[in-house]
Amino acid sequence: MGKSSLEDVIQLYRELIGAWNKRNSDGMSELFLDGGEMIGYDGSQINGKKEIFSHLEPIFANHPTAAYVCKVKSIKLLSNETALLRAIAGMVPDGKDELNPSLNAHQTLLAVKTNGTWRIELFQNTPAQFHGRPDLVQRMTDELRKQLFE
Repeated sequence: MGKSSLEDVIQLYRELIGAWNKRNSDGMSELFLDGGEMIGYDGSQINGKKEIFSHLEPIFANHPTAAYVCKVKSIKLLSNETALLRAIAGMVPDGKDELNPSLNAHQTLLAVKTNGTWRIELFQNTPAQFHGRPDLVQRMTDELRKQLFE
């Protein structure tokens, strides 16, 4: 347990976001355990690597999905083989160069190490609209905007 494990989990998260940004449903689904789960922005619950692929493939094929801009906020090793990562995310719509604050989200990734490799057990993407608190939306957007230039 240590820094290299934390870095490995952060790398796993970056690979997940990179696969989304490349519209790569196979690359994204392969990062999950066979029985892994994904809870989408709209509340969809997708169970298992095969179902995750089947869910993502038509989305990427038929929609110009926005690209994620993310910032890891915390990561905790819960055991030698389990880690919890929390991040904030914003999205830059296809063809644009600015974040759309209405798409801000909190992301949670639960990673499990099996046979020496970290894989995703659960990835949840929750809207961060902060209803009635536009200052919090602006603060998150400003924090994510800095990631565009790093």
